[in-house]
Amino acid sequence: MSYSVGQVAAFAGVTVRTLHHYDKAGLLSPGDRSPAGYRLYGEADLVRLQQILFYRELGFSLDEIAEIFADPQANALEHLRARQRKLEEEIARLQRLAEVAQRAIEVQRTGVPLTPQERFEVFGEITFDLSYATEAELKWAHSAGRREAMERADAHTKEDWRRLMGEAAAWRAELLTAFDQGERSDGERAMDLAEEHRLHISRWFTSCPFDMHRRIADDFAADPRAFALVVPPSQQRPGLAAYLRRAVHANAARRTGGRTDPEENR
Repeated sequence: MSYSVGQVAAFAGVTVRTLHHYDKAGLLSPGDRSPAGYRLYGEADLVRLQQILFYRELGFSLDEIAEIFADPQANALEHLRARQRKLEEEIARLQRLAEVAQRAIEVQRTGVPLTPQERFEVFGEITFDLSYATEAELKWAHSAGRREAMERADAHTKEDWRRLMGEAAAWRAELLTAFDQGERSDGERAMDLAEEHRLHISRWFTSCPFDMHRRIADDFAADPRAFALVVPPSQQRPGLAAYLRRAVHANAARRTGGRTDPEENR
């Protein structure tokens, strides 16, 4: 039994144009023609079409399908296994994107609704880079400290945010003054400022032991998006992030009996 191109398109769920394209590409040329010259598809053609649609559904390109069909000795199983690996990689990528989207929703919360004007009044120039925040959430997703920090942040009231950001602004001003005046990063003043920062994190977000504080400071020096959370770009100076990192490491060494960071001090 033979079928017209319209009939095949209807029950295969494709367009007539698609069938014409497969014909032109040499993938599916109907085995017969009507007296008027119209394409007629037989049972073998329908089986081949099913194969084409199957491979297309798995993401094979027309060239890849043609390669499989062109070689009678082609190992279709190997092609399918390779496609399976790619699909599994894509599934993992999409799952990661779904996690990022969920984390993005979470990190946007401040625990209390703020109007744009109130947000500016509370946070000033401090901005929360969404890409950095979501990366941090994924990196520390299983960290108890990270979870505690998010929970406590969610619980902060508007007044809490005003107070903690006020503390942060006062600390930042002291840090900039120390840096501008040439205080050594392993000096008492710089190390005291590092300790104040550590205690600020513990007071408002989560317990911050010295090893955690060192990792946070390393992040400040390595990623401008992280450092912008404590010093907005308009107030930053070249070398300031590295200066703070050295002060944090020196403070940790001072208080734990370890040695200072080997990097040269400012």
